[in-house]
Amino acid sequence: MSMAAKGVECDAQIAKIAARQHGVISIAQLYAAGLDHNGVAYRVAHGRLHRIHRGVYAVGHTGLTHKGRWKAATLACGDGSALSHRSAAALWGMLEPAGGLIHVTVPVSGGRKRRNGLAIHRTPSLTEAKTTIRETIPVTRPRRTLEDFSRHATSDERRRALRQAEFLRLPIGDFGLLRDRTASELEAIFLRLCRRHGVSEPEVNAQLGPYRADFLWRELGVVVETDSYRYHRGAAAFEDDHRRDTWLVSCGYEVLRFTYRQVVNEPEVAIAVLRKRLDRTQRLVATSESRRAVHSLKRELPPPARPASQS
Repeated sequence: MSMAAKGVECDAQIAKIAARQHGVISIAQLYAAGLDHNGVAYRVAHGRLHRIHRGVYAVGHTGLTHKGRWKAATLACGDGSALSHRSAAALWGMLEPAGGLIHVTVPVSGGRKRRNGLAIHRTPSLTEAKTTIRETIPVTRPRRTLEDFSRHATSDERRRALRQAEFLRLPIGDFGLLRDRTASELEAIFLRLCRRHGVSEPEVNAQLGPYRADFLWRELGVVVETDSYRYHRGAAAFEDDHRRDTWLVSCGYEVLRFTYRQVVNEPEVAIAVLRKRLDRTQRLVATSESRRAVHSLKRELPPPARPASQS
């Protein structure tokens, strides 16, 4: 095979690898595809390979997507490394992708913490059981991602990531329950609103059969759901909400829904609607209990004496 033909074959193999890896390739993969040091240097000089990190190149152009940058980062950090923290949260869809440092965790205890746009976290506790592959990118599993991310995130960022993880039904176990059991910024705002206006304390994220209610007044049979547009979008989400509401109503619960705009921009109206519903339900419960007490008392009283017959 001529040198030209060999070069064409190498380039075809490189293109296939890069296509599977969001446009990037490692130096080891370039060598495995048939290039040597001179072949790599030639392609770098002619703009066919672009160095992203030491030993990692973009093929053909530098316009990488977020996934291309994340894949390049894990290739740069070597075998056993995984995308983690905020970057992993973005890959799982818990957060919007953003610029800045890319976070990667490697399963060793020592070494550099920064490297050309990378934040490198080193811990021997990163076992294979805590990582997986998502779209060809090694990444920490959802629960481990939240554990890592939460140590450096604000409370609002943590709530947003948790809420989206639950919305996407990612396997996070019971990690989503915070100290006040709220799982989103909107839920926390609504709970503070209830407390500020003296509304009786509800159960938060209470389990009802197969569903979890945002807020529950169990004795009154009232459920409140807080709907942020970001986390309740699309036909599938609408169908899920409708299915849950139908099930709750069939079990005797009253369901109120408040949007982000209502809770944040019209809090007085939202509280007035909630208080009116709770008060009405409380009266119905009290009336029902009063009727039961009267019926019980009637059963306990002796029958009225018959008037004496007159001869």
